[in-house]
Amino acid sequence: MSDNKDKIRTSTPEEEQLSLNDDRRVKVLSPGAMVVKRFLRNRLAVIGMVMLIAMFLFSFVGGFISPYGEDEQFYRYEEQMKEYAGVVRNNDFRYTAAEGEKFDSVLQAKFQLAANKQAESFEYKDTVYKITAEGTDFYSISSGDKMIAIAFKDIINAENSEISFVLKYDALKAYTNGETSFTSEGKEYALDEDGNLSEGGNVVACISRFIVSPVSTDVTVGRLFKEQLEESINAGSEEFKFTDEDGKEYVYQITYDAYTSSWSVKQGTQTYVYDGYAKPSRTHLLGTDKNGMDMLTRLMYGGRVSLIIGFIVVFIETALGVALGGVAGYFGRWADNLIMRIVDIFYCIPSLPLMIIIGSAMDAMKVDPQIRMLYLMLILGFLGWPSIARLVRGQILSLREQEFMTATEACGIRVSRRIFRHLIPNVIPQLIVTCTMSLGSTIIMESTLSFLGLGVKFPFASWGNIITDVNDAFVMTHYWFIWIPAGICLLIAVLGFNFVGDGLRDAFDPKMKR
Repeated sequence: MSDNKDKIRTSTPEEEQLSLNDDRRVKVLSPGAMVVKRFLRNRLAVIGMVMLIAMFLFSFVGGFISPYGEDEQFYRYEEQMKEYAGVVRNNDFRYTAAEGEKFDSVLQAKFQLAANKQAESFEYKDTVYKITAEGTDFYSISSGDKMIAIAFKDIINAENSEISFVLKYDALKAYTNGETSFTSEGKEYALDEDGNLSEGGNVVACISRFIVSPVSTDVTVGRLFKEQLEESINAGSEEFKFTDEDGKEYVYQITYDAYTSSWSVKQGTQTYVYDGYAKPSRTHLLGTDKNGMDMLTRLMYGGRVSLIIGFIVVFIETALGVALGGVAGYFGRWADNLIMRIVDIFYCIPSLPLMIIIGSAMDAMKVDPQIRMLYLMLILGFLGWPSIARLVRGQILSLREQEFMTATEACGIRVSRRIFRHLIPNVIPQLIVTCTMSLGSTIIMESTLSFLGLGVKFPFASWGNIITDVNDAFVMTHYWFIWIPAGICLLIAVLGFNFVGDGLRDAFDPKMKR
């Protein structure tokens, strides 16, 4: 008999120890510890948490570690070709009247008609005007025995002072007839093959068919430059070098436009420009953007902006949704009906078109970028609360009939305390899951608006407006370091929030296996 009792006594602890299976061990844990344990068992949830921690450290700690500022710009010297002058080969007649004479537009038109018909004279107002061919594309017009004007296509440009009518006539006549010297007004002049007119070894003018027009009014084109430019054009060259009076050498690029029959001359100069689209290097690990800003630093500050906007928007949505959903679910009747109809109205509002309209209005009003971010958060939060309000209302409708709510009424607890002290805490698990999932979608919405130019504006950075450069196909194909890192950061953050949200939903679900 005593042996049987001993067996019973010794077997009882063993049987109790073997019966402590996993189910019974979990039951002794607190609800919070049980949720944490379920969450940690979910590998995707843990991976999501690690991704979020990495993004938060990268965005909030990285900005303090980075040696550069968010809007700090870098520069470099670059050889740039800038528009310098336009060149046209003159194919139209130009006219110079003799001293004391007039040769107006009507006479010029009459001469042109006569020249096209190869006539030797034309008549205007009972006056006969004689046309004399003095050389190639060079004519004199006289009335009686007096010369009143000359018509020419070769342009004569004086070096210093004005050229008299007589000297211009004699010089053009000699040039068009291929002469190398002539006498005019008692002085000897020489002409070389480049059209330089000199007197006593000094160049006084230059004759050419080319008209050189500088782009800037403060630029003076000298004779030597014109000569070298004309030689390059006649030789078909696309580039030439010229040394100015200060001894500085410039490179000039010549481009012919067949549509306008003109040449464009561009000057190569060393220009201090933004160090835009610089490739990744030791100085800039992810290169620079189009404004010469460090891309890695912009990513850090951009993550900070995107995450802060996401959290603030979700906070606004939750505050409005909990307050209105709690009132609708607890009081019911007309309050519930009114709030739910407001929710229906908000569901009918087209959010994206509305945001586009508001963004365009803020662009027109030139709203400060910092104030614009505040408006963006308020608008997104104000448009997103209806889903949370419906969730809270549905949960409270089922909870208000429970025994503990009957007890609160019996104890005389005021209504606001019943809602926010006893009902809302029981909805928090579902709220946490919903808010976590909403963070990812909010960041996506902000990035979409910033990508469209309606969200965060320069100089502030967000992952969305960083990717805006993808609008340019050349940037997308040649500068991967501009948009791929921002896209990866956005992907990691949104995936992290979704993984954590799924893990919390499974951890709070009482039907989950323990």
